[in-house]
Amino acid sequence: MAKSDIVTIDLNFQNKTQAIASYLIRDHDAVVLIESGPGSTLAALEAGLAKEGLSPRDVTHVLLTHIHLDHAGAAGWLSRQGARIFVHPNGAAHMLNPEKLMASATRIYGDRMDTLWGEFLPVAEDQLTIPQDAEEIVIGKLKFVAVNTPGHAEHHYAYLFDDVCFSGDVGGVRIPGYPYLRAPMPPPELHFGKWRESIKRLRALKFAYVAPTHFGIFDDPDWHLNELQKSLDETEKWLEAIMPADPPVDELRVKLEDWMAEQSRVKELSQDVIRAYDLANPIGMSADGLMRYWKKIRMANVTPKA
Repeated sequence: MAKSDIVTIDLNFQNKTQAIASYLIRDHDAVVLIESGPGSTLAALEAGLAKEGLSPRDVTHVLLTHIHLDHAGAAGWLSRQGARIFVHPNGAAHMLNPEKLMASATRIYGDRMDTLWGEFLPVAEDQLTIPQDAEEIVIGKLKFVAVNTPGHAEHHYAYLFDDVCFSGDVGGVRIPGYPYLRAPMPPPELHFGKWRESIKRLRALKFAYVAPTHFGIFDDPDWHLNELQKSLDETEKWLEAIMPADPPVDELRVKLEDWMAEQSRVKELSQDVIRAYDLANPIGMSADGLMRYWKKIRMANVTPKA
C-alpha cells in the first residue's frame, strides 16, 4: 500500500480544522483507524467514515498512540461497535477503567470536560489488545509495528506502517503550510531524556513520511525530527534560564505563553493557525508539565552541595 491509501479524517475539534486527525487505512474487510479522537468529535468521525462509504460498525481495529483524551477518548465507544482496540501496556488499565484518568482530567478542565472531550467509555476487556514493543500487528494484509516512544508519556507508541510513521504526540504538533512545530509537554510524564531517545529510535527506522496526530502526513521526516529535537533543546534551555528564580506555576504559564507568542510572530503564523496549535497543544498544560519535570526530575538529580 502507499501513502495515498491513507485517508486523513479531520475531526474538526472545537470547530477547528487541522487540530486532531484520525487516520483511516482499509484493505478488503480490514478497516483500521490510527487514533479514535475524543468522544466530542464522534459526529465528525462518523461523517469522515461516511465519505468513504463506511460506518463506525465497519471499523475493525483502532490503534491508539496513547491514552490522552484527544487521542483515545472515543475508543470505548468504538469497541462497543465491534472494533478491537490496541494500546500500550502502560495505558491498558486506564482504557478498561478510565475512572482515575477522568478524575484527573476533571480537576484540570472542570465544567469544560463534556464540551471538550465528550464521553469516555471503558473498552470491553475482550476487545482490548496490548501489543509489546517492536511487535508486528498483522490485520489482514496490513502490517503495523508498535514502537515504544516515551518522553511525552510513558504509555506512548508510534506505529510504523510501510514507509509511514504515525507519531502520535512524540512527533510533535505541526500544522500544514508552516515550517514550524511544537512539542506538547503535559504532566505528569514529560521527560526530555527519554524523548530524545525516542527521536533517536525513530530516526533509525528510516521512514519516508511522518504523520503526527496533530496534524497531517509530511514527506520530510528528517527535517521534522531535526526541528523536534531543536524544540526540545531550546525549551529545556529556556526552562534552565527561568526556573532558578522559582516562579509560581501561574507566572511560568505567562512566561511560556509570551515565549510561544514570540515564536508565532517570528514564524508569521495566522491567528487561525495559532488557534489550531493552542487546541492541539494547550500552552498552560505544557507549563504545568515543565514545572513538574523541573521539580520532580531535574531537581531530584541535583546533588546538594556539602
